Amino acid sequence: MNQQDATRYNEEYTRNSRGSSDRRLSGLKVAILATDGFEIAELIKPRKALEDAGARTTVIAPKQGSLQGFNHDTKGEKVNADLDLASARAADFDAVLLPGGALNTDALRVDQNAQKFIKEIDAAGKPVAVICHAPWLLISAGLTRGRKMTSYHTIQDDVRNSGADWEDREVIRERNWVSSRQPDDIPAFNEAMIALFSEQRSRATTAAAR
Repeated sequence: MNQQDATRYNEEYTRNSRGSSDRRLSGLKVAILATDGFEIAELIKPRKALEDAGARTTVIAPKQGSLQGFNHDTKGEKVNADLDLASARAADFDAVLLPGGALNTDALRVDQNAQKFIKEIDAAGKPVAVICHAPWLLISAGLTRGRKMTSYHTIQDDVRNSGADWEDREVIRERNWVSSRQPDDIPAFNEAMIALFSEQRSRATTAAAR
């Protein structure tokens, strides 16, 4: 994505966000874990869908500042990290989005703060949306044994060897996880993610009313 495309996208993003009528996720706090090398489409498009539905997103990275995104193997748009992982508290968020990108997830999977954060999210039964190479973080955190999921096809052996049931499907919803394979799956991924996250919002609203 060149600078002109990025500017046009940002303008469209602002218009669409203002005009959205789908507020199923109003007030839901979503953590997006990422670092340099994230796949642009897998962060930007799901984030837009979440914010259009009323969610509040926070990009969390090993350190604050600008993160370099990629379109496959080509540098593209950057995003700003709002919060560093060392300061992030899983209790402050309702759900997590894990975008892919091989470089991105290969770095996050060995980050102890990233592993701790996702373990606490999962232990609390909060929803997780994961796409492409992002299951690597779940594998390194020891969370995939006995789970059913999909991923980018090149890491299917890693997923299976971690004890998960891997399937080549556009999107898989299993308990508190939604997973997809690649950027082409994003429309189905976004739909399943928002459905899953809206259930979390309903549970949170019900609990707060008691």
